[in-house]
Amino acid sequence: MGVVARLLRPDDERQLIGWLFLRALALIYFAAFLSLSVQITGLAGPTGILPFQEVLDEASRQHGRLAWLHLPTLFWLSSSDAALVGATIAGCVASLLLLFNILPILCLITLFILYLSLYQAGQFFLNFQWDYLLMESGFLAILWAWYPSRLVVLLFHWLLFRLRFMSGLSKIVSGDPTWASLSTLNYYFETQPLPHVGAWYAHQLPEWLLQTGTAFTLFAELVVPFFIFLPRRFRLFAAGVTLVMQLLILATSNHNFFNLLTIALCLFLLDDGVVHRLRGITRTAPPAPVNQNRPALVASGLAGLLIFSSSLPLLFQMASGSPLAEPLHRWTVYVRNFGVGNAYHVFPVMQTERVELEVQGSLDGIEWRPYRYRWKPQALDRTPPFIVPHQPRLDWMLWFVPTQHPMQLYWFDRFLRRLWEGSSSVEHLLAGIPFPDQPPRYLRVIAYRYHFTTASERARTGDWWKREYLGIFPRIPPRHP
Repeated sequence: MGVVARLLRPDDERQLIGWLFLRALALIYFAAFLSLSVQITGLAGPTGILPFQEVLDEASRQHGRLAWLHLPTLFWLSSSDAALVGATIAGCVASLLLLFNILPILCLITLFILYLSLYQAGQFFLNFQWDYLLMESGFLAILWAWYPSRLVVLLFHWLLFRLRFMSGLSKIVSGDPTWASLSTLNYYFETQPLPHVGAWYAHQLPEWLLQTGTAFTLFAELVVPFFIFLPRRFRLFAAGVTLVMQLLILATSNHNFFNLLTIALCLFLLDDGVVHRLRGITRTAPPAPVNQNRPALVASGLAGLLIFSSSLPLLFQMASGSPLAEPLHRWTVYVRNFGVGNAYHVFPVMQTERVELEVQGSLDGIEWRPYRYRWKPQALDRTPPFIVPHQPRLDWMLWFVPTQHPMQLYWFDRFLRRLWEGSSSVEHLLAGIPFPDQPPRYLRVIAYRYHFTTASERARTGDWWKREYLGIFPRIPPRHP
């Protein structure tokens, strides 16, 4: 009972830390909603790639009046372009209100519901680790703003532990040869979904340094996460290692707000004393007392049970390789539908080649012109852009299509059909279309293998990339993995 009593107390050592975390979360939410505002209609609107209304209709046919429990989203009211964009704008407004500490609990609840709704609407395009992480962080932030107990801090620690340790564990259990041989970084900078210019420079590093970086990654993900639950000096070490890791990723990769949110979660490994020392302030007055809030404590306890009941079985499943019993599997799916209790597994396998697909259109079947992407590698002399914290969902998803997995081919076929129809909302996702006055009569997809140039090749040609023609997609071998 002593442990439980301590968990139910307010965490007086992290009042400033909690304030900083909510400000950081507000900025991250703002970036996420703003990023979606210019994409969501092309992804999920009525004339988008995967209209969400089709999903809602199917869920209604399957589950009737209980469909909203299986698909929790505000867009049951309307899934029009105006509703989708309106949700992103409302998210931006609520983020700014939270940033200035105006009605923080109401803003956090609003932000969580809006992002959960957009997550459901985005389907494949929002089914990523950072989307889960933002929802679960936002959910815990509601509890913290309501009553900042040590129990909520424990849930934040458990979230960060799962993110880091499960990412490392997935690399081991996957059997991927590049992680086993410490050769992952020989490929990663070149083959990641959206590299920026820092990746080109990192790719030129000597092999011994790349192998050291791979070993450091495994250490940071398999060993360091356990320090989260140890005394203060170990937590500070875990925060430092994780911070270094995230900064290195930011310097070499475009992973939207993912690394920024991971850094923000590390705040809960610190305490207010660390912040005061960094600011050169000697703290003399005790923190203001926080009155106990029984409803908030009950809510935090129930939330903890919900999160652990889903995440622990998923961790066991990953570690053992054994499937969950069907009732337990259904339960974890149900919980995760509401944005919490997720599993995390960042880059469990590493791609060893980069295959890029260029969509081309023609009016006569003779002259072919390419569609131009906003952020993906295409023109060989274009500097790979740094776009953090923006998340271009179409550009990112196109990276998966060369695997020729049926799920990827399904949405890609829908994408091509929208281009053939001349959908303006989908065309807006691209940097340039070949025939602005009318849609093409014909479409084809050309596959190339891309490599970074060497330093000498870049000095000679000015190009960041070089490529070789593979053939007409999908009449080429699937990329593996």
